[in-house]
Amino acid sequence: MEKKRRLTIDINAPVIIWMTAISFGVLIIDLLSNGFMVRTFAAHTTSIADPMQYIRLFSHVLVHLDISHFVANFMMILAIGPMVEEKYGSRNLCFFIIITAFIAGLAYVLLFPGRSVVGASGIVFMLILLASFTSIKQGTLPITVPLVAILYLGNEIMLGLFTVDNISRLSHIIGGLCGAVAGVLFHKEKQFLSEKQNPVSGNRNAYFDNSVQKNSDDDFTKKEKKKKNDDYFGDRS
Repeated sequence: MEKKRRLTIDINAPVIIWMTAISFGVLIIDLLSNGFMVRTFAAHTTSIADPMQYIRLFSHVLVHLDISHFVANFMMILAIGPMVEEKYGSRNLCFFIIITAFIAGLAYVLLFPGRSVVGASGIVFMLILLASFTSIKQGTLPITVPLVAILYLGNEIMLGLFTVDNISRLSHIIGGLCGAVAGVLFHKEKQFLSEKQNPVSGNRNAYFDNSVQKNSDDDFTKKEKKKKNDDYFGDRS
């Protein structure tokens, strides 16, 4: 009698899962505390002597204004994130998220000192651009990569120039740029390591030419020996 297989839960994307869980916890605390988490961890300008100023440069991506804001961002993160994490690795993805959060927070503090920003939409755009790089093969660039970059980033630039709302277009643009740069650098490093580990493939033609030359030299040597033997023993009957 065959045993029934038990259904197990696979934590296939620990970075994405943890980010989602922490952000959801922060949202619940914020709703129960009448906006305390938003006021405390949103990226905004205070003073260089304020220790929280530096924490907010990273923490703003974990804070959301309400349920709809949270769902809109993490619906995309949970849909795209696991594929990206599997492709690039948990450690790399965690590093990409931290860098993107820092650059977006710093840009907002420097360029918009009187305003604050919260939300993981910059991370969403970073993941979208990183996902477009997953189909890259060595020496090729799929046409979908520049198309995604042009459509998403171009759309955000146009909306930022001609639309007045409370959406941080700058975070979207920075997230997309960070994703594009991270994708390019990751695949360049991967290609470099691949060539370094397999130097024979890079010298395949040279190896083939040397083999042909060696075989030709061996054939010439055999013919010379045969000729000398024939000259020594005379004609064969």
